[in-house]
Amino acid sequence: MNVIETSGLGRRYGHSWALRDCTIAVPEGHLVALVGPNGAGKSTFLHLVVGLASPSEGEVRVLSGEPAGSPASRDGIAFVAQDMPLYRRYSVADMLHLTRNLNQSLDMPYAIQRLADLGINPKQRTGSLSGGQHAQLALTLAIARHPRLLVLDEPTASLDPLARHDFMATVMTAMAEDGVSVVLSSHVLAELERVADFLILLTHGQIRLTGTVDSLLADHRFVTCPADADLSDSEIIESRTSGPRMHCVAKVSAAHGLPPGCETRPVGIEELSMAYLRESTHPQPSSLLGVAR
Repeated sequence: MNVIETSGLGRRYGHSWALRDCTIAVPEGHLVALVGPNGAGKSTFLHLVVGLASPSEGEVRVLSGEPAGSPASRDGIAFVAQDMPLYRRYSVADMLHLTRNLNQSLDMPYAIQRLADLGINPKQRTGSLSGGQHAQLALTLAIARHPRLLVLDEPTASLDPLARHDFMATVMTAMAEDGVSVVLSSHVLAELERVADFLILLTHGQIRLTGTVDSLLADHRFVTCPADADLSDSEIIESRTSGPRMHCVAKVSAAHGLPPGCETRPVGIEELSMAYLRESTHPQPSSLLGVAR
């Protein structure tokens, strides 16, 4: 079963395309890392998935074929936005009751117990919570709905390392206990290295790389070779030359191999993502010029 399927998906703001020609299938059961520079279209993609925006072209379906934004999809998806909007004057208990009233279901005993375990006082106003407590409250409200898909838009961007670790531990526990699939947009590539098993990399509003982490890492290598080596049978993603040697991240053809004098080693998610992001600094196609969100 796929939790996300898109076909020719695009979103335009005025005359500018924030996302275009996005075709992808994301199987259930993964923690998906959504990576890209600012303005690449990550938030636009997530808003289309959860139904907060409508496509300008193409379509997006979720949870085994439900149209994004439909009642069935809204019941099965929980979304934590980057700014984690909570009513600052409301108490924690008020936010729990409001969330229960606005949704088909909310596991109130689970939410109350989880907040108690975190030492969050239900009488405390949300505006007085620390950054980590604020994030944990937003996450608790999301996972207490027991969604099939949890979508997180850079939720740890403003958190300190300990709060980020605790937040991600909660996400991983929800995956293990409820089988929820997760899509996580983040700039903290080292954090994604530890938890993600599926990668989507966006640049200039288009998908540049997608697949399971295992398959992507198996296809790419860090190559060191003579500067004049013939690597025409490999796709060089990003390279630099140091004296007589060239160092590059490349998609290596297993059938053709590498010429003599080349040495290789594996790459990780961070190194692979950075290679594609550096590659993307070349001028973008004119059809995508404009403001991406």
